[in-house]
Amino acid sequence: MFCRYFFLVRFSTVDGVVDVNDVVEALLRGAQWGASRSSGPGGQHRDKASTRAELTLSAEGLLAAGFEPQLASRLEVALGLRDGPLRMLVQNERSLARNREIAVQRLTELVAEALAPPPPPRRPSRPSRAKREARLASKARRSADKRLRRPPEDI
Repeated sequence: MFCRYFFLVRFSTVDGVVDVNDVVEALLRGAQWGASRSSGPGGQHRDKASTRAELTLSAEGLLAAGFEPQLASRLEVALGLRDGPLRMLVQNERSLARNREIAVQRLTELVAEALAPPPPPRRPSRPSRAKREARLASKARRSADKRLRRPPEDI
């Protein structure tokens, strides 16, 4: 369709491998496109032409794409479709076609990010021997300072 920027990324799921471009094309089939007048410089062309691209993707469009439930759930959460439809407005260029390409590119990046596997959990590192000794020395200094502030004990 509009996919000019292809991500050569494939992610494995329960049923097999999912290609980001296939997912984006399926999402675009259920998406709604619109155009409106953009703001900013451009003179008469800006005032007369509708060059702002508006891409609207709803949860119904996600369901109509026919993804497996796990994939659909990940996309729904990552794209924020539970809160309402995803609406992208692009007015970077003076051409509607170029703004649509940019919108598709942004959607592709969002989908690639959504399908990427989560990062491995962070394993906390142990403090080194020098760090432990420095911490204990600091505590000993602090303790000595506080001990010196006490009133003298009666013997």
